[in-house]
Amino acid sequence: MTIYRLFEKPVFPDPEEAEPDGLLAVGGDLSPKRLLTAYANGIFPWYAEGSPILWWSTNPRLVLLPDQFHLPRSLRRVLNSGRFTFTMDADFSAVIRACARAPRPDQDGTWIVDDMVRAYVGLHELGYAHSVETWLDGELVGGLYGVSIGSAFFGESMFYSMPDASKAAFAVLVEQLTRWGFSMIDCQQTTRHLLRFGAVEMLRFRFLALLREAVARPTMDHRWSLDCAR
Repeated sequence: MTIYRLFEKPVFPDPEEAEPDGLLAVGGDLSPKRLLTAYANGIFPWYAEGSPILWWSTNPRLVLLPDQFHLPRSLRRVLNSGRFTFTMDADFSAVIRACARAPRPDQDGTWIVDDMVRAYVGLHELGYAHSVETWLDGELVGGLYGVSIGSAFFGESMFYSMPDASKAAFAVLVEQLTRWGFSMIDCQQTTRHLLRFGAVEMLRFRFLALLREAVARPTMDHRWSLDCAR
């Protein structure tokens, strides 16, 4: 199969032409238009420092449908305890930088390189990238960030410095997105924790069909805030 090289125009090949491991294209840039075009077509960037930009469309794709979310009993107790407080878009820059520093099992270094940080902070300023923050006694102890188009949220990364802080942030995100009528959360990579929350693996053609419907809806391209009681 062919790995495509991208040039100036923010266009992508058909994601169904990706390699078996999901690699679709190389090159291009991280401009807002290219990133939004990528996400709207089920494609995301993932690469390491010193590498060209790599674009992926994995198959199968891990997706959480908000109405299928399962909140584990232990995490429900954490949320109900009032130990943590939560915000949305209160400190996007701190969240993405903490995600970049977070150690990952079996991973040397980080894929959230400086260019990625700048690009997603730019998307946040335009109203397309959002964060959830978890606080303990005024200190940021966990959170996550991702991109939103239409009724789809594309999860990018999470971090925690206290147990349950990132999982609690994810639960709060799902609760809020459900209230807003979001139809899907793209989780990209399969993990045990996300499967426990009710995420399921979908073949790419099914994922792309759901995505086309989701991105056709209006986008909430402004700063987000919680309206659920947490």
